[in-house]
Amino acid sequence: MIDRSREDHNRSETARQLAEAVEGGHLTNPVLVALSNDGLPFAFEMAQRLGLPLDFLIIQEIAAPGDPHHSIGMVIDGPEPHTIVDESAARRYRPPPGYIDAERHHQLAEIERRHRMYFGEDNPEDHDHKGRDVILVDDGRAPAASLQSAIQALRHMQVASIRLAMPFTRGEVMDTLGSEVDDIICLSSPDSRSEADAAYAGSESTTDQEAVRLLREARKLGRMLH
Repeated sequence: MIDRSREDHNRSETARQLAEAVEGGHLTNPVLVALSNDGLPFAFEMAQRLGLPLDFLIIQEIAAPGDPHHSIGMVIDGPEPHTIVDESAARRYRPPPGYIDAERHHQLAEIERRHRMYFGEDNPEDHDHKGRDVILVDDGRAPAASLQSAIQALRHMQVASIRLAMPFTRGEVMDTLGSEVDDIICLSSPDSRSEADAAYAGSESTTDQEAVRLLREARKLGRMLH
């Protein structure tokens, strides 16, 4: 049985440490952007500690034809949804003509559904972070490809800077992403995937219902703060 009170305490303490590390960065007009459902609880607590606005970046994979466990691209939500195709994966899986475009439209529809669920009838400008310092928050389990796609989408939005904040990540992820962001704020870097997986052994994933609750609470507190 999972000890939720201990899990919440550990998460709160981790968010405090991440917030303290971010706070010393002297950022101008910053915004916290959670990358995944599981990154959202960390980002939510950081937002409350730092008094910053919180956003959530929805990413949908374009699955490889005949192999749903691998992707050949990503579609990322935003004022102008951004599509990124992994050219090497596309050459390897050789999707038939029209496949990527059809999948892109399918994932855009799914993004629209999830966006309505998370944000309701909001204003697209609320998610336009052009010129802002973005703190991209993940729980450490997102694949490097998802992180890279999120970073590229934010760069496409013309943000001022990107700092990646995570409780932990593997060394190879640090090496891959180090040159693509302005800074990586990471509390630990396990030597292996097994050590990384052990860090979250037994922890529960954040449901859509919990994600919706956190985003609504953040908006409510945001109105109080501003």
